[in-house]
Amino acid sequence: MKLYTTSIPQALPIWATVVSNNAGLIEVEINNEDPDFHSIIKELTTEIEPGIIGVKASDLCTRLSIEMVDTNEEN
Repeated sequence: MKLYTTSIPQALPIWATVVSNNAGLIEVEINNEDPDFHSIIKELTTEIEPGIIGVKASDLCTRLSIEMVDTNEEN
């Protein structure tokens, strides 16, 4: 899984790696096989909509102290 942000904290968890930093857009890759990542996902899991269980990207980004950038957003 990849996230895009404009800023990151000095220390990321071992399951999050900065892949690139181009023109102020930082690409962070998440190792979703890491057991520590699974623990956080389990902790953040909520009912997103009635009958749909998952993790909101915004909750994950808040936990990582990063601000997510929507790369699908048209300017």
